[in-house]
Amino acid sequence: MKAVDIRTKSADELNDQLIQLKKEQFNLRFQRASGQLENTARVNTVRRDIARIKTILGERARSADAGK
Repeated sequence: MKAVDIRTKSADELNDQLIQLKKEQFNLRFQRASGQLENTARVNTVRRDIARIKTILGERARSADAGK
């Protein structure tokens, strides 16, 4: 997921996406622990997507605070 795609979404959509990614991250950790994880690169992809979403949500929160 690109940062440009994330910036076009609303805060509610981003929060929903964040929850979904965290659930996926949890499931991937379980798969890795039990030896069933096939695509190991997906772990890093999910982590980076979570970081991107959190970064953009933080930027929006800071810009809203600066506007007050």
